[in-house]
Amino acid sequence: MTAPAGAAHDAPVQPRVILATHNQGKLVELERILARRVPGFAPGMLVSAAGLELPDVVEDQVTFAGNALLKARAAHAATGLIAVADDSGLAVDVLNGCPGIFSARWSGRHGDDEANNDLLLAQLGDIAPEHRGARFVCAAALVAPDGQEIVEHGEMTGRLLTSRRGTGGFGYDPLFVPDGESRTSAELSAAEKDAISHRGTAFRALAAHIGALLG
Repeated sequence: MTAPAGAAHDAPVQPRVILATHNQGKLVELERILARRVPGFAPGMLVSAAGLELPDVVEDQVTFAGNALLKARAAHAATGLIAVADDSGLAVDVLNGCPGIFSARWSGRHGDDEANNDLLLAQLGDIAPEHRGARFVCAAALVAPDGQEIVEHGEMTGRLLTSRRGTGGFGYDPLFVPDGESRTSAELSAAEKDAISHRGTAFRALAAHIGALLG
């Protein structure tokens, strides 16, 4: 069978944007949002720090925005690409906003979701339902080749359960019920979560800037 004219000469899509993360869930989330929001966006334009085998950056800033910018600057410096990074976490009312920037390593082991959830459940063991308010917070940063630096923010408020529910998402999603919902974030579909999540809000705001940079 003869290949369509020009098909053999189609060049592979080159990465244009790097997401400074080793978290596959975040990569998939941003890719979904860009596909909906940026005209001409194609699979392959977005790559992760893990995909390019870049090392993790030590997150030594004391704010979500500071850590997001730190990671985006490092990814841009290493690749020259439009760089996006987020720092996000859970702020629990009765813990005065903790775990906050320490959410991913609350148990002492970075990225150990099970241990982080276990510790949080233990800390809130005696807290009544009406006092289990919390919010997910995200700062998403963009560093562009022309020197632009942009930070967008998003929040999702809700409450924490006394046990896990659901198998989707990651992090504290199985414990968190968003306001207006009876299901946890881990029980929502990807589209439902994107529509209301802290990260979805911040990434959608960045998508307009990314679209302008991609032309």
